[in-house]
Amino acid sequence: MTLGAETIDEPVPAVPEEPAFIPTGATRPQLSVPQPDQADRLPRRNVAGREPGFWWLGVHGGAGETSLARLDKNTRAADHHWPLTATGSVVVLVARSNIPGLRAARLAATEWASRSLPGIQVAGLVVMADAPGRLPKEIRDFSRVVGGGVPHVWHFPWVDGWRYGHDIAPEELSKEARTVLEQVHLAVTVTAALPAK
Repeated sequence: MTLGAETIDEPVPAVPEEPAFIPTGATRPQLSVPQPDQADRLPRRNVAGREPGFWWLGVHGGAGETSLARLDKNTRAADHHWPLTATGSVVVLVARSNIPGLRAARLAATEWASRSLPGIQVAGLVVMADAPGRLPKEIRDFSRVVGGGVPHVWHFPWVDGWRYGHDIAPEELSKEARTVLEQVHLAVTVTAALPAK
């Protein structure tokens, strides 16, 4: 635009950027967190040579790590063990949406936060629905508390076919479930780019 002899530049509209993927909990191990008692720690396993894009780590039996790993051939179930490699591992914790499952997730998050797992990077926690329908308030509240110990928490909805042992293709999942998987992959990408602590 020209005013008299002076030229004024028109403001260029801002291009909207993708929203930043902001962690909602602890993003790295802490200096003052003590390890859980030996009986409360997950076992460790050397998995050199078997490194997937990332590991699903079920923090208790029946958590759902195997079902999640079947959805993506670039991931692997850690069989309830911290996966130790020479180059480090990105892990997504998995627990059922009940009090025992969330207690197990809290212990795993505490173990990671204690700095006793060099090379392990935790991208977050997937809380797998243990029944159809809405979670009771007590469990929702407890999952928020546990979620403060990891970078991200996702709630994976109930998949009825898994109850009957059916394999489910990713495209057969609900939109909510597919969105959770997309967010997990984004968090893993961000986590993998960070230096291991």
